[in-house]
Amino acid sequence: MSRSLRHGALAATAIAFSIVSLSACAAGNNAETLKVRPDNAATSVGTIKVQNANVITQAEPEAEGPAVVVATLFNDGTEDEVLESITLPGTDVQVKLQPAKGSGPVEIPAGGRVVLGGKGNASAVIEGGREAAQDGNVQQVVFKLSRTGDVGLGASVVPATGYFKDFGPSGQPEAPAATPSGTPEAGGSETPEAPAGETPESPAAGTPESPAAGTEQQGTPETATAGTTG
Repeated sequence: MSRSLRHGALAATAIAFSIVSLSACAAGNNAETLKVRPDNAATSVGTIKVQNANVITQAEPEAEGPAVVVATLFNDGTEDEVLESITLPGTDVQVKLQPAKGSGPVEIPAGGRVVLGGKGNASAVIEGGREAAQDGNVQQVVFKLSRTGDVGLGASVVPATGYFKDFGPSGQPEAPAATPSGTPEAGGSETPEAPAGETPESPAAGTPESPAAGTEQQGTPETATAGTTG
């Protein structure tokens, strides 16, 4: 190959490499641009970021009970936010919010975060979880905040197994066992017990009571004293 041809080939290779490099830089590391779907849903609106959002159902497909929404909410603003509610569009279910300690609203401090789900964290419980979401689907979840407003995203619905085991909902409580009643069996009778040390007195059957001493016997005629005439 001549020197001019070799130089031309090298120049073409350099140009092609430059185009590929520029295209990659333009795409950046954004997962959506690279068509790489993250394992957990994430989004941001204003100073609020929502990451690792999922809907977790009962571990067993046939198990009844609630589901939960798990997520981490970051507040990059300078003022506190309150998570007022979580809704699942397209369903009529209610999501009950509970702070990590005590009662009251779930707050996201300025420059801080709040975690939903898991031991010791705030919780978002979905009553009627099986009616709200099915495993393997993507459920739309909307977080309503006091200042930012609605922040929505599609969260994957997964069972409480494997990695999600410690973040899942508690099971349906079992019905208490039946306790035996105090009704005696048919044909039986209960005899009250005498107090300790006491013997119940009862008259001997068929024994008449004796009259008290000194009682006159009825039916005995009195003896008249013979009169003496003087």
